Amino acid sequence: MNLRPTLIALAALPLLGACATVPAEAGSVRLGQTASVGPLRVTPLRVLEDSRCPMEARCVWAGQVRLQVRVVHAGHRAVHEVVSNKPLALAGGNLELAGVMPPTSVQRKIAPRDYRFTLRFERAQ
Repeated sequence: MNLRPTLIALAALPLLGACATVPAEAGSVRLGQTASVGPLRVTPLRVLEDSRCPMEARCVWAGQVRLQVRVVHAGHRAVHEVVSNKPLALAGGNLELAGVMPPTSVQRKIAPRDYRFTLRFERAQ
């Protein structure tokens, strides 16, 4: 029995996951992964700032995450900046960076591949 085609298919699975679209309700997405968030398809591109307070510290300010995202809506593409706890008005609603993992730590720097983002869309009232 030739296992080579099976091994090639298994080796390609992680690559396919990076291109897949994930419903926002399914959990968090990585940099480069596209999430369906309401009427939007959102792809986190780059962490511009991560000034969150480290787990081991006591901070006066909680800090923030600024994230560059590509948004596709109704056939139009645009690049935006989403800031934690600051909704971005888009497509008749608000896109929000609802969560960022892992937490920051004074003991280690977060590698870009380790970030996970939870995105949420709420229609305007």
